[in-house]
Amino acid sequence: MDRVFRMLAFWTGIFTVMFYVGDMETMAYLFLAQTIFFLGVGYLKLSERMYMYLFAAYCTVFFIGFTFYTNFILVPGFGH
Repeated sequence: MDRVFRMLAFWTGIFTVMFYVGDMETMAYLFLAQTIFFLGVGYLKLSERMYMYLFAAYCTVFFIGFTFYTNFILVPGFGH
C-alpha cells in the first residue's frame, strides 16, 4: 500500500508541473502540498489498515472541500 501512495505522489507531481506550466500557480501549490503529503506518507511503512484510514480521511477532506468550493465560491460560467 505504500507504493500506492508513492504512485499518487508521482501523479500529483505531474499535475503540479502541468499546472505551473499553464500559469495556474494556486493549483500548482495545492498539488505540490498533496505531492509532499503522499510522498511522506508513502515512506512511513504503516500497516495496511492505517493506509486505508489515511486514504479515507483524505477523500473525506477532499470531498467536503470540493463541495464547499463548488457551492459557495465557484462562479458559474467564469471562463466565458
